Amino acid sequence: MGKPPPAVPSGPTQPPNATVYVKNLDESLKPEQLKDSLTEIFSEYGEIIDIVAKKNLQAKGQAFIVFKEVESAAKAIEEIQGFDLADKPMILDFAKTQSDATVQRQGSAEEFEQHRRRRLAEKERKQALEAVEMSKKRPVDIGADPASRPIKSTRGTGLKSSNPGAAGVVPEEYLPPNKTLFIQNLPEEYDATSLTAIFGGFEGFKEVRLVPGRKGIAFVEYEAETGAISAKERTSGMMLSEGKAMKVVYQRK
Repeated sequence: MGKPPPAVPSGPTQPPNATVYVKNLDESLKPEQLKDSLTEIFSEYGEIIDIVAKKNLQAKGQAFIVFKEVESAAKAIEEIQGFDLADKPMILDFAKTQSDATVQRQGSAEEFEQHRRRRLAEKERKQALEAVEMSKKRPVDIGADPASRPIKSTRGTGLKSSNPGAAGVVPEEYLPPNKTLFIQNLPEEYDATSLTAIFGGFEGFKEVRLVPGRKGIAFVEYEAETGAISAKERTSGMMLSEGKAMKVVYQRK
């Protein structure tokens, strides 16, 4: 028996804002196809500033529609709630936070930067918690045949498994390059200054971000992928204290 269709809520659960969060979308639709369909449906309710639909595994089946006015978002939720798109009822709510596009349009450059940093901090806090949970669940198979282990790509292009039953989440060691590095296994005494001394010399270095309340991990951001790639290749496995090698991977998007 298939899963029953999700219950369509009677009304929004989040405070009103100009961004509509949509879930239960057809995951087989490509982002551009999805954006075109959503634009056609939602543009009737007001001016749309942006539509965000990502293709990574965790964000599939979801999208954000950013309206110019809160009233447009509220009207769209009221009238489109439960509307079928590709034979699946859309489930709508106000987004939990304002979109980047809204803050950038309505606020100052300083307010936008504060908003961006808060959003990044929350995203990184979640990734740090996920990394801890994954490390608890990952089995250690000491007796495994080395030939049967996946070969690590030197270019970090991502793990491609020929096994159709393989898990959909790519191990962090095989994530494709991006501008942000996730640093783990740090000695407790290492702070932003210590990490800047290590990572600051690579091209396009922007900043080190620590995760409040979590020791031993940090994020390092560069202007472009090239700087992050160089830094990862030169620092991954670096011994920072006796018996403690630093782990450097790309941030999971």
